[in-house]
Amino acid sequence: MTMTVPQDEPAPGNIKVTRADWINLALQTLISDGIESVRVLTLGQKLGVSRSSFYWYFESRQDLLDQLLARWHETNTAAIVERARRPADTIIMGVMNVFECWADERLFDPRLDFAVREWARRSDDVRRMIDRADDERLSAIRDMYRRHGYDGEDAFIRARVLYYMQIGYYVLDLKEPVEARVSHLAAYLRSFTGQEPSEADVAHFMRFIAAR
Repeated sequence: MTMTVPQDEPAPGNIKVTRADWINLALQTLISDGIESVRVLTLGQKLGVSRSSFYWYFESRQDLLDQLLARWHETNTAAIVERARRPADTIIMGVMNVFECWADERLFDPRLDFAVREWARRSDDVRRMIDRADDERLSAIRDMYRRHGYDGEDAFIRARVLYYMQIGYYVLDLKEPVEARVSHLAAYLRSFTGQEPSEADVAHFMRFIAAR
């Protein structure tokens, strides 16, 4: 078996195709067509290279699939956890840190999350990964509330409301423009924190939106 090359160097004879090209096309295919369409031969045809290029970078199709799941975790889950753990002077600022994930798809890609959840319907292993990721995200948000003085059950339920609402928003595939959604920012913050946001709080998040 050809040894897998961990770095992103082009395979000999395929100087325009890199490991990142394979992963990026596989991610696009997963999102657009589902896991059953992520096939070595099909991807190679789209990239215009032979199967030998694939095996220069990956040991097997399963290796590629593992890389897709790793990318999903390193982006979608890591972004939520990092922002929930980010220092914040108030719970309102803490929640807005998490809101950044919902407002910027470079941080949290809802299409990728949905594609992996669909994949989990066909794989018990992926289902367990989804469950662990949901627990990790929820725990980080719960701990954020607890740091700001909410008791155990209140923190747990508020985390669920915040997180499940957003996942449901994606599942329902609502087509609300970002501008329309952020127009309700103050009301969302009141709902998720029980506190009244200041004009400065709202302005802070609007600057984030404008700078995306």
